[in-house]
Amino acid sequence: MIEVAVIPAAGKGTRLRPATRVVPKALVPVVDRPAIQYGVEEAARAGATEVIVIVDPGVGELVVRHFTEEGPLPGLEHVEVIPVVQEEARGLGDAVLTAREAVDGRPFLCLLADNIPRPGGDVLDRMAAAFDGLSLVCLRTLTDEFLSRYGVIVPGGEPDGPVVPVAGAVEKPGVEAAPSRLGLIGRYLFTPEVFDVLEDLPPGVGGEVQLTDAIDLLGRSGRCAGYVADTDLLDIGNPLGLVEATTVLAAADPRFGERYRAFLAEEWCP
Repeated sequence: MIEVAVIPAAGKGTRLRPATRVVPKALVPVVDRPAIQYGVEEAARAGATEVIVIVDPGVGELVVRHFTEEGPLPGLEHVEVIPVVQEEARGLGDAVLTAREAVDGRPFLCLLADNIPRPGGDVLDRMAAAFDGLSLVCLRTLTDEFLSRYGVIVPGGEPDGPVVPVAGAVEKPGVEAAPSRLGLIGRYLFTPEVFDVLEDLPPGVGGEVQLTDAIDLLGRSGRCAGYVADTDLLDIGNPLGLVEATTVLAAADPRFGERYRAFLAEEWCP
């Protein structure tokens, strides 16, 4: 069982302005809870008992308060949430590297707070079950429009069920340069060797330390595989995605989903 997870949740959330001028991106509400809680719950369902949340300066106290102030949240009684501050925004790869000391030499799950699984669509637990000592990255077949927005892997051979060898990766290659249509969608299971790779990485696309570049080097050395998911994630990092995610999650909620679906049908889909 993989007992520790890392959730990079720093960043200014500029795509969600003006809301994120005063509300940290990690604490933007989706239905009835902040975005970061969905990530912690997902990690817990995959077996994690420690969740390291990478935050901006000044946000860690707010995150801890949310998870502890009035006692443990239901379902998270056995999960410790540990904030780690990324002092300067230098990219996703740097954010993951910030967790090195807290991870303490263990394999770890890694999930992006901007993305939430659809109800019943968890993949981290399946990745943990497929883990065999190599870093494992979650993949999804992308359409043209997303090939310039996501990292894309170089397949290293034929798939074995949902698992495919990874021979490299390219950050946001675009349609013409994409080595495949298998894109990185924000769910990973890394061995601690990823920290050694990240430590020596120069800045990449956008002048930032790119996690995709670390995956590229792991793949080139035969130390990475991909897990092809059969469902997509909900992107809450932009206003339309946030509204769509809220609608999907609210409509599926057993407490009020039926009433909400009836409201949508009456008001918007007559």
